[in-house]
Amino acid sequence: MAISVKLTSDMQRVLNEQRLGFVASVCEDGTPNLSPRGTTTVWDDEHIVFADICSPGTIANIRHHPIVEINVVDPVIRKGYRFKGSATIHQQGPIFEQGLAFYRQRGTMSFIRSIVLVQVERAMPLISPAYDQGKAEAEIRASWLQYWTTLYDCASANDEQAVGSEIEQI
Repeated sequence: MAISVKLTSDMQRVLNEQRLGFVASVCEDGTPNLSPRGTTTVWDDEHIVFADICSPGTIANIRHHPIVEINVVDPVIRKGYRFKGSATIHQQGPIFEQGLAFYRQRGTMSFIRSIVLVQVERAMPLISPAYDQGKAEAEIRASWLQYWTTLYDCASANDEQAVGSEIEQI
């Protein structure tokens, strides 16, 4: 039996706030597979959960080789965690039903094929090299908030211009 790692309060905070986890699994031919899972969160002190909404490759890989790594990072402060552990797939039974109820309460309306629980066996911090340069978290946060704001403001302005030009053509 694998030894579980207890998720710290900070690990749980990052998982619950970010929700987007990148799940790495191994394909049957030995090649890597990386899949974003927007339902990644804490199940309990020793498990991470995600819903199989449209994950046929990831699910097939877990059936073949159940060891996964999940990376969850706050893109603004550039910190997060990498979690390694054994995944189990639940397509019926109490855990499946509890998972469905949890995701429905959270607002997930998509069809859920299965609930995947990952027993965390190893957890390590992910920290941007920007911190190695002596930058404080507040400085990194401000810089990345400015980046994302500029990016989305520009995208929004381009969308508005595109809509305006489409309307002019009508």
